Amino acid sequence: MAVTKEQVLGALAKVAAPNGAALTSQQVLSDVVVSDGKVFFSITVDAATVKAWEPVRSAAEAAVKAVAGVQSALVALTAERAAGASRGPQPAHTAAGAPARGAAGGGHAHAAHSHAGHSHGPAGQGAPAGKEVPGIPGVDAIIAVASGKGGVGKSTTAVNLALGLRDLGLKVGMLDADIYGPSLPKLFAIKEKPEMLGGTRLKPIERYGLKIMSIGFLIDEETPMIWRGPMVISAITQMLREVEWGKLDILVVDMPPGTGDAQLTMAQQVPLKGAVIVSTPQDLALIDARRGIAMFNRVNVPVLGVVENMSYFMCPHCGTRSDIFAHGGARHEAERLGVPFLGEVPLHMTIREKSDSGLPVVATEPDGPHAKIYRDIATNVLAQIKGGASSGRTAPKIVIEA
Repeated sequence: MAVTKEQVLGALAKVAAPNGAALTSQQVLSDVVVSDGKVFFSITVDAATVKAWEPVRSAAEAAVKAVAGVQSALVALTAERAAGASRGPQPAHTAAGAPARGAAGGGHAHAAHSHAGHSHGPAGQGAPAGKEVPGIPGVDAIIAVASGKGGVGKSTTAVNLALGLRDLGLKVGMLDADIYGPSLPKLFAIKEKPEMLGGTRLKPIERYGLKIMSIGFLIDEETPMIWRGPMVISAITQMLREVEWGKLDILVVDMPPGTGDAQLTMAQQVPLKGAVIVSTPQDLALIDARRGIAMFNRVNVPVLGVVENMSYFMCPHCGTRSDIFAHGGARHEAERLGVPFLGEVPLHMTIREKSDSGLPVVATEPDGPHAKIYRDIATNVLAQIKGGASSGRTAPKIVIEA
């Protein structure tokens, strides 16, 4: 029998708030999302009362897990400051990403987070600068595939890059960190749900020799992902550290577009080997790609290089080449910024059709020209990883300017 939202709220009504009243009567709960036995919600309180509410968060999580049929629960504690509240000295608006509260073998991750009512305030409470970022046991290197804006083919590039790295003889995993628009279930045609191991860890789903995890495996594809920043941090941290990845040479992370909570979380929570930036050639996309490169530079994550996607279109009938989005812009931008140019991928029906069908071109047409392009890009990425810095990295001190 499927778990209902009403059952979850009934369990939460038995949890006492710090004042002794029922949790459900305190107007602190976000919408409760229930999907296939997985439960997600947040508790939002005043920043000054966070310590008093942390035991309530734990009790709420335990109460939900006790409901028959619940497989897992993710409960985030969100702390907001009241309008006009004193913030104390804040030179240069410094901030650090929120730390994971769940260790590699521990319980569910969660985070407390402060909002000040304006975008240039602190992004969260994090490890102090200079503290070494712990890796993921068994995972040798983690790389992020990112873009400054959506619609540039980042996820398709990430999937085929991961498969290209696999073809180089590496053990590869993929994490879909695009919390608001997960793509890997579609790109790999995955319908099943991941198994729980020991009640605390998720087993990744395997396709084409890759170990894959996505929030899209846990939530119905039509469920709107309306999550506050702290819940994004919690979900990404949980998928990084509470998944049984096993032994991997590389974990490829498909990032959401832009420069927000997800990117800062990745920079703070794991020692990224570097980031691959995907852009189309036109100026509008390059402006946003430039911001993405600057963001990773700001948080001390090496930029492994830039991929120009949809670089050109070759007519399958007449053989005429058309530069629909211009051409060479990403290469020129990479040269201007002093980062490697990893390669260009054409706009082609085969790549699009294979992606829409969940049959990535590198896996299903390994001898074709497009698979070779992606494998060449993977070779360039691997060369950058091998020539880069040690995987041990200190947590950056993130400075967000007004």
